[in-house]
Amino acid sequence: MVRTQLSVNLNKVALIRNSREGNWPDPVFFGRIALEAGAAGLTVHPRPDERHIRVSDLKPLSDLVKEYPGREFNIEGNPFENLMPILRDIRPHQATFVPDAVGQKTSDHGFDFSDPEVRARLVPVIEEAKSYGCRVSLFMDPEPEYTRFAKEVGADRIELYTEAYADAWNTPIADAIVTPYADCAKLADEVGLGVNAGHDLSLENLEPLLKACGNVLEVSIGHAFTAEALQFGFAETVRRYNELLDKIAAE
Repeated sequence: MVRTQLSVNLNKVALIRNSREGNWPDPVFFGRIALEAGAAGLTVHPRPDERHIRVSDLKPLSDLVKEYPGREFNIEGNPFENLMPILRDIRPHQATFVPDAVGQKTSDHGFDFSDPEVRARLVPVIEEAKSYGCRVSLFMDPEPEYTRFAKEVGADRIELYTEAYADAWNTPIADAIVTPYADCAKLADEVGLGVNAGHDLSLENLEPLLKACGNVLEVSIGHAFTAEALQFGFAETVRRYNELLDKIAAE
């Protein structure tokens, strides 16, 4: 069982900021709190409409992460929309490719790796991202057969899209729903891909998924994290996640 790392997604902090004029709450301020409290990294998804994270946030956040050796900055986005110029300019540790449409409310699917055209289009942008020094992770539905395709196009990691798992958690179908995630994680190990996971994960539902998979290197959590931080405080929420992740790794 690996010790999974927590990357705090700051999109919802930025969304609250953007509901008013000014720069409060400041994502950099809260990013520092997360890192000081022990988060392994920060994640953002700068969408073309800048409804939460803005391009102008990215360099200050990148500079912030550089103050904390060993921590990582992860930028998510669509490589066929606005992401590649951002990667060229910011050069984060990790680039997570997500096939979102412009204006999409939230990520709701991974790449369709069964489509040869999709795979062919991914190869050059993955190579480009790697030329900027980025590790590349591909957002993927829990379809085990897709794992080999992700490896073939040159990805370093996959990020398992976990909404289906989160929706089924604590219901009679939970065990059945988690099985394809575990199968993807096992196959990723076999082909040499790292495994990340994200979407609607929380303090409540995280443990069964990580135990079933066994090799999730990183979870990026934002929506639930922000809601939990309203209850517990930002730093305390990081501490609670790290305590949980330590417990899971030790079992």
